[in-house]
Amino acid sequence: MEKTLDLKFNYTDKKDTRSGFGDGLLEAGRKNPNVVGLCADLIGSLKMGAFQKEFPERFFQTGIAEANMMGIAAGLSISGKIPFTGTFANFSTGRVYDQIRQSIAYSDKNVKICASHAGLTLGEDGATHQILEDLGMMKMLPHMTVINPCDYNQTKAATMAIAEHEGPVYLRFGRPVWPIFTPADQKFEIGKAWKMIDGKDVTIFATGHLVWEAVIAEAMLREEGISAEVINIHTIKPLDTEAILDSVAKTGCAVSAEEHQYNGGLGDSIAQTLVRNNPAPLEYVGVDDSFGESGTPTQLLEKYGLNAANIVAAAKRSLARK
Repeated sequence: MEKTLDLKFNYTDKKDTRSGFGDGLLEAGRKNPNVVGLCADLIGSLKMGAFQKEFPERFFQTGIAEANMMGIAAGLSISGKIPFTGTFANFSTGRVYDQIRQSIAYSDKNVKICASHAGLTLGEDGATHQILEDLGMMKMLPHMTVINPCDYNQTKAATMAIAEHEGPVYLRFGRPVWPIFTPADQKFEIGKAWKMIDGKDVTIFATGHLVWEAVIAEAMLREEGISAEVINIHTIKPLDTEAILDSVAKTGCAVSAEEHQYNGGLGDSIAQTLVRNNPAPLEYVGVDDSFGESGTPTQLLEKYGLNAANIVAAAKRSLARK
């Protein structure tokens, strides 16, 4: 966990994290001929077109039949292939949970479940296509690794890393154009948290799109004389409990920030870690037992309390409880 974020850099470059998946999949396919792609009629949305064009014999368009896609992926893994499935997060989890549980997780199949358009930032498509329960659903499955990267570069690196990882993986990413603030040449280590900013007063644990909001929140807190440590928890499972405990031992209080329900998400995993080892104040930034709705990503993050201002408020509440 190194402090590698350049706080003086002007982060004007932006790109959607789903493009990081598409570019990472292409690179993984070039490195390993066993990598194959499957998509449930959303090639453009999942940015899988480049892989399909370069490796047509290794790409399977399953149509709008997500459960069947998971079964095919499980079968391909038995023959030594490394299948990457692609569809929206809602359809990658809620629609096919039985197939994932029975055909993939139970027998520890080497299938990579790649899920775009996660959380509220799917935006205008509304509550029926948004999902805020997926991290909890997937982390509860034995054998499943759960990853939620924060920007284009990290999503690309994570996609390439999971191709080399043996076992089932759930990789979550999103639709909106988002700041790129991690290095292009980063080495993605599954299960290893990344300390982005050192601090001593409060720890902010963030995942996915909310890592950027945590970076903004740190700057806002710094202006008020509060030193916040920002840790990017890109791997929800296995959780880097050592990084969590080391940071909270120093700061004495924490905030978790995620584009997910309070129940079952990153915050719950951190709370369990603290309760078992070093009880400390923890405030949640997430969705409080609610479905989403239609709106722009920015509007929805603000309405549901998932932005830098809410992270700042949560940090102050946590500090008050020390």
